[in-house]
Amino acid sequence: MTSDIPSTMHAWRKHMGNPDPIWEVVPVPTTPPTGFLVKMLASGVCRSDHSILTDEKPRPWFQKQFTLGHEGCGTIVKIGDQVSSDSEFKVGDVVVLDAVPGCGSNDCPECSRDLPQLCLRCQHAGIGQDGFHAPYAAIDQRGVVRIPEGVTYAEAAVATDAVKTGYHAITRRGEVKANETVFLFGLGGLGFNALQTIHHIGARVIVSDVKEDLLEEAAKLGIPRKDIVPVGKSPTEFITENGLDGKIDTVLDFVGMHQTFRDAQVIVRRGGKIVCVGTLNHENTLDMKNGIRKRLSFIFSYGGRKDDLEEVLELIAKKVIQPQVVGKAPSEFPNTLKGLLAGQIKGRIALMFDQ
Repeated sequence: MTSDIPSTMHAWRKHMGNPDPIWEVVPVPTTPPTGFLVKMLASGVCRSDHSILTDEKPRPWFQKQFTLGHEGCGTIVKIGDQVSSDSEFKVGDVVVLDAVPGCGSNDCPECSRDLPQLCLRCQHAGIGQDGFHAPYAAIDQRGVVRIPEGVTYAEAAVATDAVKTGYHAITRRGEVKANETVFLFGLGGLGFNALQTIHHIGARVIVSDVKEDLLEEAAKLGIPRKDIVPVGKSPTEFITENGLDGKIDTVLDFVGMHQTFRDAQVIVRRGGKIVCVGTLNHENTLDMKNGIRKRLSFIFSYGGRKDDLEEVLELIAKKVIQPQVVGKAPSEFPNTLKGLLAGQIKGRIALMFDQ
């Protein structure tokens, strides 16, 4: 298989100072000593790709030029010389790729606290360093998980962020339980997968979105009509009119706009939790007096861990979570980004390689 690996490839790249993706020829990555060279099968397109392209305040590890894409799956085609001979992975295995797996060092301030997604030392694939929107990608052995039977390549790719991020926010950060009543803002690429996670847990969930078709999808999933906020209806009024004042234990905000953050602070019960995931507005206002008097917990969540990824893949394999994802050719990446920003795409798009 290694004899078929080319020396160069086309990739969608970020050039600092340019907000548009660049399709250019670059060398195929070198196999990392402690990892694998992977032939890509699918890579998920995310709104974060646009944020990274337009980011004028890059983080310290950002390179001046790098390959985009932080959701991926592919086939191992080469193994690094420092990977143990008794590794569970071998050439030909189909795996998902965790973009930020952490360095795993005991002296790492983040990894030592089980926060690998916040590690500053490891590779950040597609987030300032070479990622997955290309035919080949390099990944450390810490960042691969085998795909269970019954999970498609496109589903596997988007599971690494679009499913894992919400799952981590709900189960690890928000610690949502079956006896809770939850309010969910947003049914986009992450939010609809989050809804399926909450539904699986067994909590009651009140759903709000600005798109009627997404609310219909929630109804098809089994969310009662009485728990769906009609488009155009004020969430605060809906809560009052339906006798839910003081009954919302947790608000999950997958939108992050001024209005959703304000409404969250009003509708959550005393001693309740507000879990923040969406960032459509980079800055929002916290009502200090309200938050103190109600003794609210504001919880921010980012990414997830390898065990989260393993768990969501099993849930996808069992059809408990069914990501809404459509495959497209890699050449469609710029148009796909535009469609996401314009709100024309439901769910997620995966770029499919060699299909």
